[in-house]
Amino acid sequence: MGNRYISLKDLANELNVSISTVSRALKDHPDISVEMRQKVKKLAQERNYSPNPLAMGLLKQTTGMIGVIVPDVVTHFYASIIAGIESLARKKGYFVVIASSGESYEKEVEAVENLVKARVDGLIVCLSRETQTYHHFEKIIEQNIPLVFFDRVCLEDRVSCVTADNIDASKRIVHHFKNQGYKRIAFISGPRHLNISKERLAGYMEGLNEAGYPFSPELVEQCNLSLESAKSAMSRLLQLPNPPDAVFGINDTVAFGAMKGIKERKLRIPEDIGLVGFTDEFHATVVEPPLTSITHPTFKIGQEAAKQFFKRMKHQDTHHVSILKTNLIERASSVRNS
Repeated sequence: MGNRYISLKDLANELNVSISTVSRALKDHPDISVEMRQKVKKLAQERNYSPNPLAMGLLKQTTGMIGVIVPDVVTHFYASIIAGIESLARKKGYFVVIASSGESYEKEVEAVENLVKARVDGLIVCLSRETQTYHHFEKIIEQNIPLVFFDRVCLEDRVSCVTADNIDASKRIVHHFKNQGYKRIAFISGPRHLNISKERLAGYMEGLNEAGYPFSPELVEQCNLSLESAKSAMSRLLQLPNPPDAVFGINDTVAFGAMKGIKERKLRIPEDIGLVGFTDEFHATVVEPPLTSITHPTFKIGQEAAKQFFKRMKHQDTHHVSILKTNLIERASSVRNS
């Protein structure tokens, strides 16, 4: 039989009985004789038979699989969220199938199609940085397939979403910079269409207002979330006639790119310019100087996303937006007043 899976049909053919007899024997059905039950179980063990979850799922209209799509599977941020999803999924008897969009809209669309073809029971998704149209997700909604977004979200009026409190976090960064004596605070944002860009910019502007600092449009730069793009954005800020003395990036990768740009100018962190990141990746603790950053409750985000997913499985019409609190972890990159 080669390396293919042994099926109920294979066992039934070998024993010259019906598939239903084999199925019921494996479940110890009282209608099947003890002798036949023992014979079926013995053969199943010899042939290394194990139930096919997809075939069982077709009978039950469920496969016990959740498709999870993330921009990458390398960073601790997404790995920890996936671990949170898995922790709750396992308790419910589900397992996750992970796909990476690689920050590509086309790959994201492809991942959605492939996971639906694989008959996952639903999807938990963080959008790619390129995603600006949502037809592929609207089709999922129309098909009544459970869908939950986290971190980078869309269609909040129709789909359950789990995000960090981006506005509050950005305000806290601005107040931290003020407390450390910084006067001219810049923000390196991501693509304008992303909710994290809009919300963190709104928090930055509210924070400036609360701190009594004027908003200067030239101190807001955009990047595509890559290291090199962030470094270029930092270089543009440093070339201003009146450059910033503090900057925060929309995520830690952006902050690392900014750090590279600052060091190439031979400027000192935090003496000449303060720097803060967002997401608190592992590398934040090993760069020099260690990076002050907003830390997300990543594992909890995953658990909450899974929780919303199972709620949606039970009640098709429900959707809920969960906003989780963050913490600012102060390190040497922004602390001048000890």
